[in-house]
Amino acid sequence: MAGRAAKRHGVARVVSLVLGVGALVTGGIAMVVGLFVLVLLIGPLVFWLAWNQLGLAESVGLPELGFWATVLAALFLGAGWFGKVVITAAVFLMDPTWLSASATVHWPEPTLRNLLAIALLAMLAARPHARHDGGAKQRERKREPKPVR
Repeated sequence: MAGRAAKRHGVARVVSLVLGVGALVTGGIAMVVGLFVLVLLIGPLVFWLAWNQLGLAESVGLPELGFWATVLAALFLGAGWFGKVVITAAVFLMDPTWLSASATVHWPEPTLRNLLAIALLAMLAARPHARHDGGAKQRERKREPKPVR
């Protein structure tokens, strides 16, 4: 009888271990997906706020943008070089006349509203850049001999 109870306890322990790891992995995946969706929703929202609502478009002499133009512009600001080329190619292939349109663009008035809009767009466009030489400098520091006392 005691052997059976120990066996059940061992099986319950393995099942709880597997379910615990599964829950941990599922929670991690859900968190990554949630953050990805949040970034995809917040980028265009920030761009829309700066461009349409704060009036940066009007203050530089450009039109307000619709939904898909706002999404593409936000993706364009956040993308790297290859992403920018792909977005430009997609716009050119879908509507080539769009790139040949003209506008009279001018500097915006120096107001707090325009400063806030430009700061929001700059925040959206800013990406952390990898340092290429950071690892080499750290390895060099490790190789330097310590002074003898």
